[in-house]
Amino acid sequence: MRPIACIEDLRILAERRVPRMFYDYADSGSWTEQTYRENESDFARIRLRQKVAVNMEGRTTEATIIGRKVAMPVAIAPTGLTGMQHADGEILAARAAEKFGIPFTLSTMSICSIEDVAEATNTPFWFQLYVMRDREFIYRLIDRAKAAECEALVLTLDLQVLGQRHKDVRNGLSAPPKLTVRNMLNMATKPRWCMGMLGTKRREFRNIVGHVSNVDDMGTLAEWTHSQFDPRLSWDDVKWIKDRWGGKLIIKGINDPDDAEKAVESGADAIIVSNHGGRQLDGALSSIAMLPEIVERVGDRIEVHFDGGIRSGQDVLKAVALGAKGTYIGRAFLYGLGAMGEEGVTKVLEIIHKELETTMALCGRTNIADIDRSNLILPNERTDIFA
Repeated sequence: MRPIACIEDLRILAERRVPRMFYDYADSGSWTEQTYRENESDFARIRLRQKVAVNMEGRTTEATIIGRKVAMPVAIAPTGLTGMQHADGEILAARAAEKFGIPFTLSTMSICSIEDVAEATNTPFWFQLYVMRDREFIYRLIDRAKAAECEALVLTLDLQVLGQRHKDVRNGLSAPPKLTVRNMLNMATKPRWCMGMLGTKRREFRNIVGHVSNVDDMGTLAEWTHSQFDPRLSWDDVKWIKDRWGGKLIIKGINDPDDAEKAVESGADAIIVSNHGGRQLDGALSSIAMLPEIVERVGDRIEVHFDGGIRSGQDVLKAVALGAKGTYIGRAFLYGLGAMGEEGVTKVLEIIHKELETTMALCGRTNIADIDRSNLILPNERTDIFA
């Protein structure tokens, strides 16, 4: 195996080691995937302003996100089916985040349960909530997160209906995978993945199975899940969720300034500027394109975080320069997990941290808190030759 130098190296390795349906699940967007691609490519349109002859000793990337001190302004994003990228994936990623000193966020649609992750870690993690029609299940889910002493609740608002991802349809995505001839042939080429799955009992959505009446196998789980995402979800629901939770609340899925205003009015502690990784509304503007306008509108009243397209420490710096107090990595950590398990997630964090610290230095800053727009050259500020 060649040396791992960047996130792309881990992506290539993950593509070789993870079964096609689960790799495609992580590495895809909805419909034409325009928004998915632009989440990443729009970062490249933002340039950095180089500075020289500045004392670079004593550099620090330490920051604070909703009152928690972190090694860098990065958190691991909630991602469904993480435990299908690698056996016990949520546990491994949470351990890597804990050791590195950044937050880990567990998805409602995780393979490892809230209790599984709590048992395997010592640092409080965050829990991401999808609102289902079955309100009793949601009440219990919130209470389970409280019992596990989760530090924050991340409420996702942009999944009332599912955007179609063509690759998932073609692959017949399910957890555990359907044993079709095509899938079995593909899995036969992934011996590391198969051995890992044979060695764990965690192969289904453990936050749901056993916690919902009459859901006890993949057939009943699929039927229940497809009927449960609630199209009636409204801002009125945020209030009772906040009251039931009683702790720090982060609202995820904000990609419009007016929605950001409503999030402020809801009493949330932070918002995440996000378009669900380009997996919902294809054709929406990238998260990084929307970040400045949202920060300008509400950044003095609520903590603004960012999610979507981060593949490097330079991307983290650009988001911070545009006003994000915290950033989230989803696909990047999944590539590391699929490639090398916990070691791969740690490698991702090391790569991003080194790139962030080095870029900060070359921009003439020694403290991440001092990064701002003056460190960037935005597309509309360039001369015609660069347009």
